[in-house]
Amino acid sequence: MEHRLFGEMLKSSGLIDGKQLESALELQKSSKRRLGDELLAEGVITPVQMAKALADQLGIEFIDLSSEAVSPDLARILPRGVAAKYRLVPIAADENTITIAMADPTDFFAIEEVRAAARRRVCVKAAVPAEVESAANLLYGSEAAARAIEEMRSEGSSSPRKQADKPLPDDSQSSPTVRLVNSIIERGIRENASDIHLEPTDGDMSVRMRIDGVLRRIMTVPGSFAGSVVARVKVMSELDLTERRLPQDGRAGFKSGGADIDLRISTLPTVRGEKVTIRILNKSAQLMSPEALGLFGSELEKYSRLMKFSDGMVLIVGPTGSGKSSTMYTMINSLNTEEVNLVTLEDPVEYEIPGVNQVQINERAGMTFSEGLRSVLRQDPDIIAVGEIRDGDAAKIALRAAITGHLVLSTVHTSGMSSLLDRLMDIGCEPYMIAEALRGVISQRLVRKICPACKEEYEADAEELALLRLDCGAKLYRGAGCPLCHHTGFYGRTGVFEVVIPGPEAKRMIAENRPRPEIEAQIAREGKVSSLADGARELVLKGVTSAGEMARILNSTE
Repeated sequence: MEHRLFGEMLKSSGLIDGKQLESALELQKSSKRRLGDELLAEGVITPVQMAKALADQLGIEFIDLSSEAVSPDLARILPRGVAAKYRLVPIAADENTITIAMADPTDFFAIEEVRAAARRRVCVKAAVPAEVESAANLLYGSEAAARAIEEMRSEGSSSPRKQADKPLPDDSQSSPTVRLVNSIIERGIRENASDIHLEPTDGDMSVRMRIDGVLRRIMTVPGSFAGSVVARVKVMSELDLTERRLPQDGRAGFKSGGADIDLRISTLPTVRGEKVTIRILNKSAQLMSPEALGLFGSELEKYSRLMKFSDGMVLIVGPTGSGKSSTMYTMINSLNTEEVNLVTLEDPVEYEIPGVNQVQINERAGMTFSEGLRSVLRQDPDIIAVGEIRDGDAAKIALRAAITGHLVLSTVHTSGMSSLLDRLMDIGCEPYMIAEALRGVISQRLVRKICPACKEEYEADAEELALLRLDCGAKLYRGAGCPLCHHTGFYGRTGVFEVVIPGPEAKRMIAENRPRPEIEAQIAREGKVSSLADGARELVLKGVTSAGEMARILNSTE
Protein backbone atom coordinates (compact mmCIF):
# COMPACT_ATOMS: atom_id res chain seq x y z
CA MET A 1 0.00 0.00 0.00
CA GLU A 2 2.92 2.29 0.80
CA HIS A 3 4.33 1.92 -2.73
CA ARG A 4 0.93 2.70 -4.26
CA LEU A 5 0.66 5.85 -2.13
CA PHE A 6 4.13 6.90 -3.20
CA GLY A 7 3.27 6.28 -6.83
CA GLU A 8 0.01 8.21 -6.61
CA MET A 9 1.89 11.09 -5.04
CA LEU A 10 4.39 11.13 -7.93
CA LYS A 11 1.51 10.99 -10.36
CA SER A 12 -0.42 13.82 -8.73
CA SER A 13 2.70 16.01 -8.70
CA GLY A 14 3.11 15.50 -12.45
CA LEU A 15 6.45 13.67 -12.24
CA ILE A 16 4.97 10.54 -13.86
CA ASP A 17 1.79 9.69 -15.72
CA GLY A 18 -0.61 6.81 -15.23
CA LYS A 19 0.97 4.71 -17.98
CA GLN A 20 4.45 5.03 -16.48
CA LEU A 21 3.10 4.12 -13.05
CA GLU A 22 1.34 1.02 -14.38
CA SER A 23 4.46 -0.07 -16.30
CA ALA A 24 6.69 0.39 -13.23
CA LEU A 25 4.27 -1.54 -11.01
CA GLU A 26 4.23 -4.40 -13.52
CA LEU A 27 8.03 -4.51 -13.75
CA GLN A 28 8.23 -4.36 -9.96
CA LYS A 29 6.51 -7.75 -9.70
CA SER A 30 9.50 -9.50 -11.30
CA SER A 31 12.35 -7.21 -10.16
CA LYS A 32 11.15 -7.12 -6.51
CA ARG A 33 12.53 -3.59 -6.26
CA ARG A 34 10.77 -0.72 -4.53
CA LEU A 35 8.68 1.46 -6.79
CA GLY A 36 11.02 4.43 -6.51
CA ASP A 37 14.05 2.29 -7.39
CA GLU A 38 12.17 0.84 -10.35
CA LEU A 39 11.33 4.30 -11.66
CA LEU A 40 14.95 5.36 -11.20
CA ALA A 41 16.23 2.29 -13.07
CA GLU A 42 13.87 3.04 -15.96
CA GLY A 43 15.01 6.66 -16.07
CA VAL A 44 11.48 7.95 -15.46
CA ILE A 45 12.51 10.12 -12.50
CA THR A 46 15.85 11.57 -11.42
CA PRO A 47 17.61 10.95 -8.07
CA VAL A 48 16.78 14.50 -7.00
CA GLN A 49 13.09 14.03 -7.82
CA MET A 50 13.12 10.73 -5.94
CA ALA A 51 14.67 12.28 -2.81
CA LYS A 52 12.28 15.26 -2.85
CA ALA A 53 9.29 12.95 -3.29
CA LEU A 54 10.38 10.83 -0.34
CA ALA A 55 10.78 13.97 1.76
CA ASP A 56 7.25 15.11 0.85
CA GLN A 57 5.81 11.67 1.60
CA LEU A 58 7.45 11.48 5.02
CA GLY A 59 6.93 15.14 5.92
CA ILE A 60 10.64 15.83 6.32
CA GLU A 61 13.02 18.32 4.73
CA PHE A 62 15.03 17.70 1.55
CA ILE A 63 18.63 18.90 1.73
CA ASP A 64 21.03 19.77 -1.08
CA LEU A 65 24.35 18.54 0.30
CA SER A 66 26.29 20.40 -2.39
CA SER A 67 25.70 23.61 -0.40
CA GLU A 68 26.45 22.14 3.04
CA ALA A 69 29.78 22.47 4.85
CA VAL A 70 30.09 19.51 7.23
CA SER A 71 32.23 19.97 10.35
CA PRO A 72 34.99 17.33 10.84
CA ASP A 73 33.97 17.13 14.52
CA LEU A 74 30.83 15.22 13.50
CA ALA A 75 32.97 12.17 12.68
CA ARG A 76 33.63 11.82 16.42
CA ILE A 77 29.92 11.84 17.28
CA LEU A 78 28.78 9.23 14.74
CA PRO A 79 31.15 6.35 13.84
CA ARG A 80 32.05 5.80 10.21
CA GLY A 81 30.76 2.22 10.31
CA VAL A 82 27.20 3.32 11.09
CA ALA A 83 27.24 5.97 8.35
CA ALA A 84 28.58 3.53 5.77
CA LYS A 85 26.22 0.70 6.73
CA TYR A 86 23.06 2.76 6.33
CA ARG A 87 24.15 5.27 3.62
CA LEU A 88 23.81 8.38 5.74
CA VAL A 89 25.97 11.28 6.90
CA PRO A 90 25.77 13.57 9.96
CA ILE A 91 25.41 17.23 8.99
CA ALA A 92 24.85 18.99 12.33
CA ALA A 93 24.73 18.26 16.04
CA ASP A 94 24.29 19.89 19.42
CA GLU A 95 24.12 18.45 22.95
CA ASN A 96 20.66 16.99 22.43
CA THR A 97 20.13 16.44 18.69
CA ILE A 98 22.04 15.05 15.72
CA THR A 99 20.82 15.87 12.21
CA ILE A 100 21.52 13.32 9.49
CA ALA A 101 21.01 13.22 5.72
CA MET A 102 19.85 9.83 4.49
CA ALA A 103 19.70 8.15 1.10
CA ASP A 104 16.77 6.10 2.45
CA PRO A 105 14.90 8.07 5.13
CA THR A 106 12.36 5.22 5.46
CA ASP A 107 15.00 3.01 7.13
CA PHE A 108 13.81 3.30 10.72
CA PHE A 109 16.29 0.66 11.95
CA ALA A 110 19.10 2.96 10.80
CA ILE A 111 17.58 5.90 12.68
CA GLU A 112 17.43 3.83 15.88
CA GLU A 113 21.08 2.80 15.50
CA VAL A 114 22.13 6.41 14.98
CA ARG A 115 20.19 7.40 18.12
CA ALA A 116 21.99 4.68 20.13
CA ALA A 117 25.44 5.49 18.73
CA ALA A 118 25.21 9.28 19.04
CA ARG A 119 23.12 9.23 22.26
CA ARG A 120 21.02 12.07 20.88
CA ARG A 121 17.62 12.64 19.40
CA VAL A 122 17.74 12.20 15.59
CA CYS A 123 16.49 14.70 13.03
CA VAL A 124 16.29 13.19 9.52
CA LYS A 125 16.57 14.90 6.15
CA ALA A 126 16.33 13.30 2.70
CA ALA A 127 19.21 13.64 0.23
CA VAL A 128 20.41 12.27 -3.09
CA PRO A 129 22.28 8.94 -2.50
CA ALA A 130 25.35 9.94 -4.54
CA GLU A 131 25.65 13.19 -2.58
CA VAL A 132 25.31 11.35 0.74
CA GLU A 133 28.12 8.97 -0.23
CA SER A 134 30.36 11.79 -1.41
CA ALA A 135 29.74 13.89 1.72
CA ALA A 136 30.48 10.87 3.93
CA ASN A 137 33.73 10.21 2.06
CA LEU A 138 34.78 13.82 2.55
CA LEU A 139 33.88 13.80 6.25
CA TYR A 140 35.41 10.47 7.23
CA GLY A 141 38.26 10.70 4.70
CA SER A 142 39.82 13.52 6.73
CA GLU A 143 38.95 12.02 10.11
CA ALA A 144 42.21 10.11 10.63
CA ALA A 145 44.29 13.09 9.57
CA ALA A 146 42.39 15.47 11.86
CA ARG A 147 42.75 13.07 14.79
CA ALA A 148 46.49 12.70 14.15
CA ILE A 149 46.96 16.47 14.03
CA GLU A 150 45.11 16.84 17.34
CA GLU A 151 47.38 14.21 18.93
CA MET A 152 50.44 15.99 17.57
CA ARG A 153 49.18 19.21 19.15
CA SER A 154 48.60 17.52 22.49
CA GLU A 155 52.03 15.85 22.45
CA GLY A 156 53.78 19.05 21.47
CA SER A 157 56.32 19.51 18.74
CA SER A 158 58.52 16.42 18.90
CA SER A 159 61.57 16.09 16.71
CA PRO A 160 61.15 14.90 13.10
CA ARG A 161 63.67 12.10 13.65
CA LYS A 162 61.74 10.73 16.61
CA GLN A 163 58.36 10.84 14.88
CA ALA A 164 59.58 9.49 11.54
CA ASP A 165 60.35 5.91 12.54
CA LYS A 166 61.39 3.90 9.50
CA PRO A 167 58.90 0.99 9.57
CA LEU A 168 55.30 1.39 8.47
CA PRO A 169 53.54 0.05 11.59
CA ASP A 170 49.82 -0.49 12.12
CA ASP A 171 47.85 2.69 12.86
CA SER A 172 47.17 1.53 16.40
CA GLN A 173 50.87 1.44 17.23
CA SER A 174 52.24 4.27 15.12
CA SER A 175 53.08 7.83 16.04
CA PRO A 176 50.67 10.63 15.06
CA THR A 177 53.04 11.80 12.32
CA VAL A 178 53.10 8.35 10.71
CA ARG A 179 49.32 8.12 10.89
CA LEU A 180 48.94 11.60 9.42
CA VAL A 181 51.15 10.80 6.43
CA ASN A 182 49.48 7.42 5.95
CA SER A 183 46.01 8.97 6.05
CA ILE A 184 46.99 11.59 3.44
CA ILE A 185 48.29 8.85 1.13
CA GLU A 186 45.21 6.69 1.77
CA ARG A 187 43.00 9.67 0.91
CA GLY A 188 44.90 10.15 -2.36
CA ILE A 189 44.43 6.49 -3.28
CA ARG A 190 40.73 6.60 -2.39
CA GLU A 191 40.19 9.75 -4.48
CA ASN A 192 42.05 8.17 -7.47
CA ALA A 193 44.58 10.99 -7.36
CA SER A 194 47.65 10.68 -9.57
CA ASP A 195 49.80 12.99 -7.41
CA ILE A 196 49.86 14.43 -3.89
CA HIS A 197 51.49 17.83 -3.34
CA LEU A 198 52.69 18.83 0.14
CA GLU A 199 53.44 22.54 -0.24
CA PRO A 200 54.79 24.93 2.41
CA THR A 201 52.93 28.25 2.55
CA ASP A 202 53.45 31.36 4.69
CA GLY A 203 52.21 29.68 7.87
CA ASP A 204 50.98 26.17 7.06
CA MET A 205 51.49 23.20 4.76
CA SER A 206 48.90 22.88 2.00
CA VAL A 207 47.89 19.38 0.84
CA ARG A 208 46.67 19.32 -2.76
CA MET A 209 45.83 16.30 -4.93
CA ARG A 210 45.65 15.99 -8.70
CA ILE A 211 42.26 14.39 -9.39
CA ASP A 212 41.05 13.99 -12.98
CA GLY A 213 44.03 16.07 -14.08
CA VAL A 214 43.20 19.07 -11.86
CA LEU A 215 44.81 20.02 -8.53
CA ARG A 216 42.38 20.34 -5.61
CA ARG A 217 43.13 21.54 -2.08
CA ILE A 218 42.21 18.75 0.32
CA MET A 219 43.42 19.93 3.72
CA THR A 220 45.93 22.07 5.60
CA VAL A 221 48.60 20.85 8.03
CA PRO A 222 49.79 23.33 10.70
CA GLY A 223 53.18 24.77 9.76
CA SER A 224 54.74 23.63 13.05
CA PHE A 225 54.28 19.99 11.93
CA ALA A 226 55.49 20.44 8.34
CA GLY A 227 59.06 19.39 9.17
CA SER A 228 57.84 16.16 10.79
CA VAL A 229 55.66 15.33 7.78
CA VAL A 230 58.50 15.92 5.30
CA ALA A 231 60.88 13.90 7.46
CA ARG A 232 58.44 10.98 7.60
CA VAL A 233 58.09 10.96 3.79
CA LYS A 234 61.89 11.09 3.46
CA VAL A 235 62.30 8.12 5.79
CA MET A 236 59.71 6.13 3.84
CA SER A 237 61.62 6.73 0.61
CA GLU A 238 65.12 6.37 2.14
CA LEU A 239 66.15 9.96 1.40
CA ASP A 240 68.69 12.02 3.33
CA LEU A 241 66.94 13.65 6.31
CA THR A 242 69.68 16.23 6.78
CA GLU A 243 69.74 17.45 3.16
CA ARG A 244 67.28 20.32 2.76
CA ARG A 245 69.13 22.47 0.20
CA LEU A 246 69.09 20.10 -2.79
CA PRO A 247 66.26 18.23 -4.57
CA GLN A 248 66.00 14.50 -3.88
CA ASP A 249 64.15 11.63 -5.57
CA GLY A 250 63.10 8.32 -4.04
CA ARG A 251 60.45 5.64 -3.98
CA ALA A 252 58.47 3.71 -1.39
CA GLY A 253 56.03 0.83 -1.21
CA PHE A 254 52.61 1.20 0.36
CA LYS A 255 49.79 -1.24 1.10
CA SER A 256 46.20 -0.08 0.79
CA GLY A 257 43.27 -2.46 1.03
CA GLY A 258 45.39 -5.36 -0.18
CA ALA A 259 46.65 -3.41 -3.20
CA ASP A 260 50.36 -2.80 -3.78
CA ILE A 261 51.00 0.91 -4.32
CA ASP A 262 54.29 2.28 -5.59
CA LEU A 263 55.06 5.84 -4.47
CA ARG A 264 57.55 8.02 -6.34
CA ILE A 265 58.72 10.86 -4.12
CA SER A 266 60.37 14.11 -5.18
CA THR A 267 61.50 16.88 -2.81
CA LEU A 268 62.25 20.45 -3.85
CA PRO A 269 63.68 23.22 -1.65
CA THR A 270 61.64 26.46 -1.85
CA VAL A 271 61.93 29.79 -0.07
CA ARG A 272 59.21 28.67 2.38
CA GLY A 273 60.60 25.19 3.01
CA GLU A 274 60.72 21.81 1.30
CA LYS A 275 57.95 20.90 -1.12
CA VAL A 276 57.15 17.20 -1.57
CA THR A 277 55.37 15.61 -4.52
CA ILE A 278 54.20 11.99 -4.31
CA ARG A 279 53.27 10.17 -7.54
CA ILE A 280 50.83 7.29 -6.87
CA LEU A 281 51.24 4.17 -9.02
CA ASN A 282 48.79 1.37 -8.32
CA LYS A 283 50.53 -1.82 -9.44
CA SER A 284 47.39 -3.84 -8.69
CA ALA A 285 45.12 -1.70 -10.89
CA GLN A 286 43.14 -3.45 -13.58
CA LEU A 287 44.29 -2.69 -17.12
CA MET A 288 41.58 -1.26 -19.34
CA SER A 289 40.23 -2.45 -22.67
CA PRO A 290 40.58 -0.23 -25.78
CA GLU A 291 36.87 0.61 -25.50
CA ALA A 292 37.28 1.64 -21.85
CA LEU A 293 40.13 3.95 -22.89
CA GLY A 294 37.71 5.80 -25.18
CA LEU A 295 38.41 4.19 -28.56
CA PHE A 296 35.37 3.64 -30.74
CA GLY A 297 34.26 3.66 -34.38
CA SER A 298 36.90 4.11 -37.07
CA GLU A 299 39.64 4.86 -34.54
CA LEU A 300 39.04 1.53 -32.78
CA GLU A 301 39.12 -0.23 -36.15
CA LYS A 302 42.49 1.36 -37.04
CA TYR A 303 43.83 0.57 -33.56
CA SER A 304 42.88 -3.09 -34.12
CA ARG A 305 44.77 -3.04 -37.45
CA LEU A 306 47.88 -1.72 -35.71
CA MET A 307 47.71 -4.58 -33.21
CA LYS A 308 48.06 -7.11 -36.05
CA PHE A 309 51.48 -5.89 -37.25
CA SER A 310 54.39 -8.17 -36.38
CA ASP A 311 57.12 -5.60 -37.08
CA GLY A 312 57.64 -1.87 -37.43
CA MET A 313 57.09 0.96 -34.98
CA VAL A 314 53.87 2.21 -33.38
CA LEU A 315 54.17 5.52 -31.56
CA ILE A 316 51.76 7.04 -29.02
CA VAL A 317 52.02 10.83 -28.85
CA GLY A 318 50.54 13.57 -26.70
CA PRO A 319 51.51 16.02 -23.97
CA THR A 320 52.26 15.04 -20.37
CA GLY A 321 49.17 13.66 -18.65
CA SER A 322 47.33 12.68 -21.84
CA GLY A 323 47.06 8.96 -20.97
CA LYS A 324 49.86 7.64 -23.20
CA SER A 325 51.07 5.13 -20.58
CA SER A 326 47.58 3.67 -20.12
CA THR A 327 47.26 3.15 -23.87
CA MET A 328 50.67 1.50 -24.06
CA TYR A 329 49.90 -0.86 -21.18
CA THR A 330 46.60 -1.79 -22.85
CA MET A 331 48.51 -2.65 -26.04
CA ILE A 332 51.14 -4.61 -24.12
CA ASN A 333 48.48 -6.59 -22.28
CA SER A 334 46.74 -7.46 -25.57
CA LEU A 335 49.99 -8.52 -27.30
CA ASN A 336 51.20 -10.58 -24.35
CA THR A 337 50.89 -14.26 -25.35
CA GLU A 338 52.99 -17.38 -24.77
CA GLU A 339 54.14 -17.34 -28.41
CA VAL A 340 56.07 -14.05 -28.14
CA ASN A 341 58.94 -12.67 -26.09
CA LEU A 342 57.74 -9.24 -24.99
CA VAL A 343 60.24 -6.99 -23.20
CA THR A 344 59.58 -3.52 -21.82
CA LEU A 345 61.92 -0.72 -20.80
CA GLU A 346 60.16 1.60 -18.34
CA ASP A 347 60.86 4.51 -16.04
CA PRO A 348 59.04 3.78 -13.82
CA VAL A 349 57.34 0.38 -14.09
CA GLU A 350 53.76 1.48 -13.36
CA TYR A 351 51.91 -1.84 -13.70
CA GLU A 352 53.29 -5.34 -13.35
CA ILE A 353 51.97 -7.68 -16.05
CA PRO A 354 52.50 -11.45 -15.62
CA GLY A 355 54.41 -12.97 -18.53
CA VAL A 356 56.04 -9.71 -19.62
CA ASN A 357 59.76 -9.10 -19.06
CA GLN A 358 59.69 -5.61 -17.56
CA VAL A 359 62.96 -3.74 -17.12
CA GLN A 360 63.34 -0.74 -14.81
CA ILE A 361 65.48 2.09 -16.20
CA ASN A 362 68.13 3.36 -13.76
CA GLU A 363 70.09 6.19 -15.30
CA ARG A 364 72.25 6.72 -12.20
CA ALA A 365 73.52 3.16 -12.54
CA GLY A 366 74.05 3.60 -16.30
CA MET A 367 70.91 1.69 -17.30
CA THR A 368 69.52 4.20 -19.81
CA PHE A 369 66.93 3.58 -22.52
CA SER A 370 69.74 3.36 -25.07
CA GLU A 371 71.77 0.83 -23.08
CA GLY A 372 68.62 -1.10 -22.24
CA LEU A 373 67.63 -1.32 -25.91
CA ARG A 374 71.06 -2.64 -26.89
CA SER A 375 70.80 -5.34 -24.23
CA VAL A 376 67.20 -6.23 -25.07
CA LEU A 377 68.09 -6.81 -28.73
CA ARG A 378 70.41 -9.61 -27.57
CA GLN A 379 67.48 -11.27 -25.74
CA ASP A 380 65.69 -12.55 -28.89
CA PRO A 381 62.67 -10.24 -28.49
CA ASP A 382 59.58 -10.28 -30.69
CA ILE A 383 58.03 -7.13 -29.22
CA ILE A 384 59.84 -4.26 -27.49
CA ALA A 385 57.98 -1.57 -25.57
CA VAL A 386 60.04 1.52 -24.75
CA GLY A 387 58.46 3.75 -22.12
CA GLU A 388 59.61 6.93 -23.82
CA ILE A 389 61.95 7.97 -26.64
CA ARG A 390 63.98 10.79 -25.11
CA ASP A 391 67.12 11.11 -27.23
CA GLY A 392 68.50 10.43 -30.69
CA ASP A 393 70.54 7.40 -29.64
CA ALA A 394 67.50 5.55 -28.28
CA ALA A 395 65.38 6.63 -31.27
CA LYS A 396 67.90 5.33 -33.80
CA ILE A 397 68.26 1.97 -32.04
CA ALA A 398 64.46 1.64 -31.83
CA LEU A 399 64.07 2.46 -35.54
CA ARG A 400 66.70 -0.11 -36.52
CA ALA A 401 64.98 -2.72 -34.36
CA ALA A 402 61.65 -1.94 -36.05
CA ILE A 403 63.20 -2.25 -39.51
CA THR A 404 64.90 -5.57 -38.70
CA GLY A 405 61.75 -7.52 -37.83
CA HIS A 406 60.73 -6.44 -34.33
CA LEU A 407 57.51 -4.71 -33.29
CA VAL A 408 58.45 -1.61 -31.29
CA LEU A 409 55.98 0.40 -29.20
CA SER A 410 56.90 3.71 -27.62
CA THR A 411 55.68 7.15 -26.59
CA VAL A 412 56.90 10.61 -27.60
CA HIS A 413 55.99 13.93 -25.98
CA THR A 414 54.68 15.74 -29.06
CA SER A 415 51.27 17.06 -30.00
CA GLY A 416 50.60 15.13 -33.21
CA MET A 417 51.85 13.57 -36.45
CA SER A 418 53.59 16.64 -37.85
CA SER A 419 55.36 17.59 -34.65
CA LEU A 420 56.38 13.92 -34.22
CA LEU A 421 58.20 13.93 -37.57
CA ASP A 422 59.92 17.21 -36.65
CA ARG A 423 60.92 15.83 -33.26
CA LEU A 424 62.41 12.61 -34.63
CA MET A 425 64.38 14.52 -37.27
CA ASP A 426 65.56 17.09 -34.71
CA ILE A 427 67.16 14.32 -32.63
CA GLY A 428 68.98 12.92 -35.65
CA CYS A 429 66.70 10.28 -37.22
CA GLU A 430 66.87 10.00 -41.00
CA PRO A 431 63.57 10.57 -42.85
CA TYR A 432 63.93 7.34 -44.87
CA MET A 433 64.32 5.28 -41.67
CA ILE A 434 61.24 6.90 -40.13
CA ALA A 435 59.22 6.18 -43.27
CA GLU A 436 60.36 2.56 -43.44
CA ALA A 437 59.79 1.78 -39.76
CA LEU A 438 56.60 3.74 -38.97
CA ARG A 439 53.43 1.64 -38.93
CA GLY A 440 51.13 4.04 -37.15
CA VAL A 441 50.76 7.00 -34.80
CA ILE A 442 48.18 7.28 -32.03
CA SER A 443 47.62 10.90 -30.95
CA GLN A 444 45.56 11.32 -27.82
CA ARG A 445 44.23 13.68 -25.17
CA LEU A 446 42.19 13.21 -22.00
CA VAL A 447 38.91 15.03 -21.41
CA ARG A 448 36.97 15.16 -18.16
CA LYS A 449 33.56 13.49 -18.17
CA ILE A 450 30.46 15.32 -16.98
CA CYS A 451 29.48 14.22 -13.48
CA PRO A 452 26.46 11.87 -13.72
CA ALA A 453 25.05 13.04 -10.38
CA CYS A 454 24.69 16.72 -11.33
CA LYS A 455 24.43 16.52 -15.13
CA GLU A 456 22.02 19.08 -16.59
CA GLU A 457 20.84 20.14 -20.03
CA TYR A 458 21.18 23.68 -21.39
CA GLU A 459 20.97 25.65 -24.64
CA ALA A 460 24.27 26.09 -26.49
CA ASP A 461 25.43 29.68 -27.01
CA ALA A 462 26.78 31.14 -30.26
CA GLU A 463 30.41 30.45 -29.40
CA GLU A 464 29.69 26.80 -28.61
CA LEU A 465 27.67 26.40 -31.81
CA ALA A 466 30.64 27.72 -33.80
CA LEU A 467 33.03 25.37 -31.99
CA LEU A 468 30.76 22.39 -32.74
CA ARG A 469 30.13 23.51 -36.34
CA LEU A 470 26.37 23.70 -35.80
CA ASP A 471 24.07 26.24 -37.50
CA CYS A 472 21.09 26.22 -35.17
CA GLY A 473 20.24 25.74 -31.53
CA ALA A 474 21.43 22.57 -29.80
CA LYS A 475 20.98 21.03 -26.39
CA LEU A 476 24.28 20.39 -24.60
CA TYR A 477 25.13 19.09 -21.15
CA ARG A 478 27.23 20.29 -18.22
CA GLY A 479 27.73 19.47 -14.56
CA ALA A 480 26.13 21.83 -12.07
CA GLY A 481 28.55 20.78 -9.31
CA CYS A 482 27.92 18.50 -6.34
CA PRO A 483 29.86 16.75 -3.54
CA LEU A 484 30.49 13.70 -5.74
CA CYS A 485 32.56 15.77 -8.19
CA HIS A 486 33.92 18.20 -5.56
CA HIS A 487 31.68 20.88 -7.15
CA THR A 488 33.67 20.82 -10.41
CA GLY A 489 30.92 19.35 -12.60
CA PHE A 490 33.28 16.59 -13.78
CA TYR A 491 33.86 13.04 -12.60
CA GLY A 492 36.38 10.74 -14.29
CA ARG A 493 38.12 11.07 -17.64
CA THR A 494 38.10 9.43 -21.05
CA GLY A 495 40.40 9.54 -24.06
CA VAL A 496 40.06 11.31 -27.40
CA PHE A 497 42.08 9.67 -30.17
CA GLU A 498 43.40 10.24 -33.66
CA VAL A 499 44.89 7.07 -35.17
CA VAL A 500 46.99 7.51 -38.33
CA ILE A 501 48.24 4.61 -40.49
CA PRO A 502 50.33 6.13 -43.31
CA GLY A 503 50.01 4.44 -46.71
CA PRO A 504 52.76 3.89 -49.32
CA GLU A 505 52.49 7.36 -50.87
CA ALA A 506 52.49 9.11 -47.48
CA LYS A 507 55.56 7.09 -46.47
CA ARG A 508 57.32 8.14 -49.70
CA MET A 509 56.59 11.77 -48.87
CA ILE A 510 57.93 11.29 -45.32
CA ALA A 511 61.13 9.75 -46.75
CA GLU A 512 61.50 12.78 -49.03
CA ASN A 513 60.91 15.11 -46.07
CA ARG A 514 58.08 16.88 -47.86
CA PRO A 515 56.23 19.78 -46.16
CA ARG A 516 54.03 18.64 -43.31
CA PRO A 517 50.72 19.95 -44.75
CA GLU A 518 51.33 17.91 -47.92
CA ILE A 519 51.94 14.75 -45.88
CA GLU A 520 48.80 15.34 -43.78
CA ALA A 521 46.72 15.94 -46.92
CA GLN A 522 47.98 12.70 -48.44
CA ILE A 523 47.17 10.73 -45.25
CA ALA A 524 43.65 12.18 -45.35
CA ARG A 525 43.29 11.10 -49.00
CA GLU A 526 44.47 7.57 -48.22
CA GLY A 527 41.80 6.88 -45.63
CA LYS A 528 39.23 8.39 -43.33
CA VAL A 529 40.97 10.29 -40.54
CA SER A 530 38.93 11.26 -37.51
CA SER A 531 40.81 14.15 -35.93
CA LEU A 532 41.01 14.92 -32.23
CA ALA A 533 38.49 17.71 -32.88
CA ASP A 534 36.07 15.23 -34.50
CA GLY A 535 36.40 12.81 -31.59
CA ALA A 536 35.89 15.52 -28.98
CA ARG A 537 32.89 16.94 -30.89
CA GLU A 538 31.20 13.54 -30.88
CA LEU A 539 31.71 13.21 -27.12
CA VAL A 540 30.19 16.66 -26.55
CA LEU A 541 27.12 15.87 -28.67
CA LYS A 542 26.68 12.56 -26.82
CA GLY A 543 26.74 14.38 -23.49
CA VAL A 544 29.92 12.65 -22.30
CA THR A 545 31.98 15.84 -21.95
CA SER A 546 31.48 19.59 -22.23
CA ALA A 547 32.17 22.11 -24.97
CA GLY A 548 34.66 23.78 -22.62
CA GLU A 549 36.65 20.55 -22.37
CA MET A 550 36.65 20.26 -26.16
CA ALA A 551 38.01 23.80 -26.47
CA ARG A 552 40.68 23.04 -23.86
CA ILE A 553 42.12 20.01 -25.66
CA LEU A 554 41.99 21.75 -29.05
CA ASN A 555 44.16 24.51 -27.59
CA SER A 556 46.77 21.83 -26.80
CA THR A 557 46.91 20.52 -30.38
CA GLU A 558 48.93 21.83 -33.24
